[in-house]
Amino acid sequence: MEEQIAITNAAESGFMTGDYLLVVLAYLLGSIPFGLVVSQIAGKGDIRKIGSGNIGATNVLRTGSKKLAFLTLLLDALKGVIAVILAKIFSEFHLVVLLCAIFSVLGHIFPVWLKFKGGKGVATTIAVLVSLFPLAGITVAAIWLIVFYFTRVSSLSAILSMTSAPVVAFFFVEQTGFGLVYTTLFLSIIVVIRHSSNIRRLVVGQEKPMNWKK
Repeated sequence: MEEQIAITNAAESGFMTGDYLLVVLAYLLGSIPFGLVVSQIAGKGDIRKIGSGNIGATNVLRTGSKKLAFLTLLLDALKGVIAVILAKIFSEFHLVVLLCAIFSVLGHIFPVWLKFKGGKGVATTIAVLVSLFPLAGITVAAIWLIVFYFTRVSSLSAILSMTSAPVVAFFFVEQTGFGLVYTTLFLSIIVVIRHSSNIRRLVVGQEKPMNWKK
């Protein structure tokens, strides 16, 4: 497959300095805590001191502002998209593109600016999947939306969409190669682990549905 050849070529010829810089930039972009930033600018205070303490859109919604929550969701998605697009433009190696996708999500989950205590990475993960292979990413996003429509439980939507993501990626393996499968599997594991407390609450029936009418 072309992707596998490109990855092999990357390993043989070695990355250029610019390739490493792209990966670092992807991490730094992912590290921007937009939920915290937009909440503070809007006068809602430190988002880490309310609700779950998370910096993602779901917790921003607990400030009572759907607009801020949507803006956070959009910005968290865009930083992943931008990281992948920059890698596609400035690197000749597909492996660098995959690494930039991974590190943009890792940046969101472990941001250097917040002592490596960040969000759970769902929006950024889905965004990078859309950027890497739109049909796979849109399918995962659709799974999230369908689960949320019927349950109104954001964490359950995240967990089910992330656990299904590697299967979705594998379904398109003939078009994408295994790079997308490995990337998706790694990110899915990280994101699901970040939802471990939600999983415990789901098991005992204590995870509450979101109220979007606020």
